[in-house]
Amino acid sequence: MKTRDIVMIAMFTAFISVMAFIPPIPLPIMPVPIVLQNIGIILAGCLLGYKRGTLSVVIFLLLVAIGLPVLSGGRGGLGVFFGPSAGYLIGYPIVAFLIGFFIDKKWKKLTFVYALCVNLIIGVLLLNIIGGYAMGEFMNVSIIHRYKLAAAFLPGDIVKAVLATMLLFSLKNVPEIKRLRQNG
Repeated sequence: MKTRDIVMIAMFTAFISVMAFIPPIPLPIMPVPIVLQNIGIILAGCLLGYKRGTLSVVIFLLLVAIGLPVLSGGRGGLGVFFGPSAGYLIGYPIVAFLIGFFIDKKWKKLTFVYALCVNLIIGVLLLNIIGGYAMGEFMNVSIIHRYKLAAAFLPGDIVKAVLATMLLFSLKNVPEIKRLRQNG
């Protein structure tokens, strides 16, 4: 791994962490708030690819696990991996990997529609399937009820996926990203 790779991974880990300063929006009907860190997870896969993007997210989660308050609302520590947000946290590296994998496959001929579909299907639907299931286990509610609750995240998550796709196409031709992507 080159120094450039390490720097980009660290920058994205820092970007995802800094997103914690944007206060979460609590919902009265469930214990998981609306957060903006999902944009960083989606962008890590989109811009860094599946290897570097996933590594960036895993490092972020390790920082959470050791107790740094890098989750939205200043949360951190092992306890968050056993609470209502656990499924979303576990889904983060899966989402970064899969988004990166599918974006990597089409990088040279990447279209906005393709990237948006990948971000919507994986970054919105899959993340809410994983996160909603675990949240429902924590709340001890039926499968149907947990996914009705998770559906509350869909409008905002769709906006986040669109913004992440727009950022992807705004940053895709930045020389540093181009060099990173050309070197695999």
